[in-house]
Amino acid sequence: MRRSRFSEEQIISVLKEHEAGMKPQDVCRKHGISDATLYKWKAKFGGMTASETARLRSLEEENRRLKKLLAEQMLDNAVLKDLLKKKLISPAARFATVERVITDHGYSERRACGLIGVDRSSFQGRRKTGGDATVRVRLRELANGRRRFGYRRLAILLRREGMRMNLKKVYRLYREERLAVRRRGGRKRALGTRAPMAVPQGANQRWSLDFVSDALDDGRRFRVLNVVDDFTRECLAAVVDTSLSGARVVRELGELIARRGRPCMIVSDNGTEFVSRAILRFAEDTGIEWHYIAPGKPIQNAFVESFNGRLRDECLNEHAFASLAEARRIIEAWRTDYNTVRPHSSLGGLAPSTFATRSQRDQTAAGPNL
Repeated sequence: MRRSRFSEEQIISVLKEHEAGMKPQDVCRKHGISDATLYKWKAKFGGMTASETARLRSLEEENRRLKKLLAEQMLDNAVLKDLLKKKLISPAARFATVERVITDHGYSERRACGLIGVDRSSFQGRRKTGGDATVRVRLRELANGRRRFGYRRLAILLRREGMRMNLKKVYRLYREERLAVRRRGGRKRALGTRAPMAVPQGANQRWSLDFVSDALDDGRRFRVLNVVDDFTRECLAAVVDTSLSGARVVRELGELIARRGRPCMIVSDNGTEFVSRAILRFAEDTGIEWHYIAPGKPIQNAFVESFNGRLRDECLNEHAFASLAEARRIIEAWRTDYNTVRPHSSLGGLAPSTFATRSQRDQTAAGPNL
């Protein structure tokens, strides 16, 4: 608004001249104003003194300031209502909200920071964005390919690819990308006294056997015979078929022994296939000690039970098998990945085959010193 060249005191002085009897034309000619201006002054300041005009000016200024505060408060309330849909917990969310308020509502940086409760120095000095874009993309790719892996195993895979970072940072990115593994309900487990199981000191000393069952798309059931080396945690075989008798188990073990050599002990439960005459004759002919766990104590066969859980969680529950051939192909591919790529937490993040090779090399190097 254009400011008048006459102050309130000067306007009061001009009006007093008119009230003293000077003609309007003379007053206007004397002070260089128009008739309309004179009558407008008279309507606004007629009968007032200089002190009263100063008071009016202060009231108008206060009224203008209050209107401005009220308008800003109403605008702030409208902005806050718009932001109530999302909780502002993390600093990143607060910074993003400040940027949104500045962009969408035309707020200044100072006012937006004050409204959201963010320190301006923190907002201006926040970490650079986009530095973790490559890691985030690769983390999502690994998590999508291995949907049952947690952040610790994914961190090992990232380190193998040369992406070195703190485990806390991997966990933060893992949470921000919403990659957490959904927990599946588990069955109730028997309680009671559990004796610790001695761990073998070398590969091929003890094998564990157990069955896992699943179904094809047409409803037909099939079983998987899993053979695990308790020292290296390798899955030596995963035999898939609709029927696995004791004689079939003996045949598969014979082929496995021909490739890897004879173990000192084999551990299994008391299933009908494992207590058959074929198994008893096999153990007697080969001289392998066959150890049966106590009934109802699967923890005594913990290594293969743990492998069964991983097989079901990461493979069987992730695929629908149309045929027995497809089931064999997918399970064998997963077994190969389990042995050669998948990091094992009890092996320090190494894959079982890598651990087996390193263990064999260490034993060979230490041989002359024994």
